[in-house]
Amino acid sequence: MAGARLDSTGVVKMKTLDEALLLLQRINGLVEQYALAVKRNQPATVFVMNIRRQLPSLAENLKAQFGLISDQITGVNLAASRGSSEAMRVRTLREGVAQVKQSLEIAMTQTKDKHAVHEEKAKPATDD
Repeated sequence: MAGARLDSTGVVKMKTLDEALLLLQRINGLVEQYALAVKRNQPATVFVMNIRRQLPSLAENLKAQFGLISDQITGVNLAASRGSSEAMRVRTLREGVAQVKQSLEIAMTQTKDKHAVHEEKAKPATDD
């Protein structure tokens, strides 16, 4: 049987991606709370400020190894700060979070493919 595992660089990258995915899930929760507050006509500025505070830290965590994803997160943060209606901002944030999640999942798949180390178990020697 053959087994596949990651080399040390792959392990570090996967750890970074896992942490980023957890932070992105937290941000997604904030976006959904923001959407509910907007729908109920409640004050929502607290959610916007919290989201805009979390996005740069996510981008910074990914900057060293995944610069394009980091730039994408920065773009979502900028789009969230544009002066538009609340409904438009919710839609922009939801689409941005979905795009970043998709990018992270693609990066995980590519990391697994690029950094896989295949090991084969030694077969017992047979005497003929």
